[in-house]
Amino acid sequence: QVQLVESGGGLVQSGDSLTLACEFFGGAFYDYTMGWFRQAPGREREFVAAIRGSGGTPDYTDSVKGRVTISRDNIKNKVYLQMNSLHPEDPSIYYCAADTTKSIAAVVIIYDYWGSGTQVTVSS
Repeated sequence: QVQLVESGGGLVQSGDSLTLACEFFGGAFYDYTMGWFRQAPGREREFVAAIRGSGGTPDYTDSVKGRVTISRDNIKNKVYLQMNSLHPEDPSIYYCAADTTKSIAAVVIIYDYWGSGTQVTVSS
């Protein structure tokens, strides 16, 4: 059974940087496309970024392009989300997700496994 464990969330100031990590357990990490989503209170869960098992060109939602970098380490079974210049609209619970398909998807229902999330709070 695949399990995902996020870490790295916390309270930061507007303009700061933060790197989230997600550790993958219970499967062949290389076979999974990994995604990051976020959900703010009262809002739907939204796509942030995703990267294929082999790496390659990631995909990002438009609102984070240029500020966020997704990467993965297939030796450590981890995926990372580096976020720079955090905005007041960035605070959310950030979720890591794993998808068995080989393509990148920005849709929640495509992903098969989810972590429990890590909270990011940005103070002005």
